[in-house]
Amino acid sequence: MAYHPNLDPELRAALEQLQPPAFDVSTMTMEDVAGVRAQVHAVVAAASPPDGGMTIEDRHVPGPEGDPDVRLRVHRPAGPEEVRPCLYWIHGGGMMIGKPEMDDAFLAEYVEWLGCVVVAVDYRLAPEHPDPAPVEDCYAGLVWTAKNAAELGIDPARLAVGGASAGGGLAAGTVLLARDRGGPAVAFQLLVCPMLDDRNVTPSSQEFADAVLWNRAANLFGWRALLGERAGGDDVSPYAAPARAEDLSGLPPAFVDVGEVEVFRDEDMDYARRLLAAGVSTELHVYPGGFHGFDMMVPDAMLSVRAREARIAALRRAFGG
Repeated sequence: MAYHPNLDPELRAALEQLQPPAFDVSTMTMEDVAGVRAQVHAVVAAASPPDGGMTIEDRHVPGPEGDPDVRLRVHRPAGPEEVRPCLYWIHGGGMMIGKPEMDDAFLAEYVEWLGCVVVAVDYRLAPEHPDPAPVEDCYAGLVWTAKNAAELGIDPARLAVGGASAGGGLAAGTVLLARDRGGPAVAFQLLVCPMLDDRNVTPSSQEFADAVLWNRAANLFGWRALLGERAGGDDVSPYAAPARAEDLSGLPPAFVDVGEVEVFRDEDMDYARRLLAAGVSTELHVYPGGFHGFDMMVPDAMLSVRAREARIAALRRAFGG
């Protein structure tokens, strides 16, 4: 593929070596998603576990009323038991793919550098489980985490919610639910290149018909998987597509980041702007020449290191460290 002229040179050089496949939806149907998911999850299962220095435990906790239990993957630092801050984490995957294990390696960095507990939620995936199943699973897991903070060794006053890509959108939706349902209290939201707007009408959502990993067609496909025929229409909940929320006041402080050359750029910038306008303390980073998921695909690039350090620094401040 021809790369965008603004692509960071170090990232471009790495991509030319890697030749990563895009999420090709040109011939896909919704029935094909399960097969693609199985392939991705097989790769995740074959990956080496993170190095020592923490323990990982799976818990199955009550899901939304009338729905199955939700699996939570709890990462704890090794060493003496003490009350720690917590990052409640929601994985990405376009609403259709992914599981908590795919983030084990980089979540180990959060545990090590911040000394926090990380609770990663395994939510149900579209299209088999459309909206509101994913965000309701995320909310149910958050409720259980807050209620069981003492058992988990978590300080409930230092509970952050975060996620990347689709997980970033679900994190924003989960925080909106927590505000509107009267809890749990969330101290901070970490929104990494979040997927926020099903309408796909921003300049960047239309510009990147050809993009690394996640282009306009893939984004439209992901939203259709989650929302069906409602995607882009009037009957879409802000908990599914947080960019639709009319009132952003009363939300916890936020960190939002996004790459310059990706579909989500403008909707993420606009969400950060609206958070600020609503009186929510917000930090925004737009990484010049960054594509969607650049820090995961090319982790040693200077831009990727900067992005990870900024997120860690923001969480450290939020946790009072």
